[in-house]
Amino acid sequence: MANSTTTTRRQPHQLLALVIGVVYLLVGIAGFFVTGIDGFVEHDHDQTLLVFAINPLHNIVHIVIGLAGVILWSTPERARVYGWLLAIGYGAATIYGFIVLNNDDLNFLNINMADNWLHLVSTIAGLIIALWPRRDTRTTTGRR
Repeated sequence: MANSTTTTRRQPHQLLALVIGVVYLLVGIAGFFVTGIDGFVEHDHDQTLLVFAINPLHNIVHIVIGLAGVILWSTPERARVYGWLLAIGYGAATIYGFIVLNNDDLNFLNINMADNWLHLVSTIAGLIIALWPRRDTRTTTGRR
């Protein structure tokens, strides 16, 4: 009589999605301790978390991105969706950030140069998650 058990291992791109999600969620929450809830779209580079400029709207974006990672990391396919969200979303944020960097009227997310570089790194991380090679993660163990 054969007794076999099938288990699924988490893939590296799933764990990367979870880590990025948790970090963005924590950064979004911590950002409110710096900005409070006033000046929702204020452009004030004196409001920074570490070296990154933030405002309440920017904090909310971080929380949403973080929650998406925490929710979507659980399967390889869902993690890939999160990777594409990061790649496309932060790719657009990077372009937007470089365009509005010196335009206080259009910079409603209070983006500074440090944000632009972080957004570029997040875009690359999203591509890594989305394009991670597919593998069969099922392993079968059993006795005969």
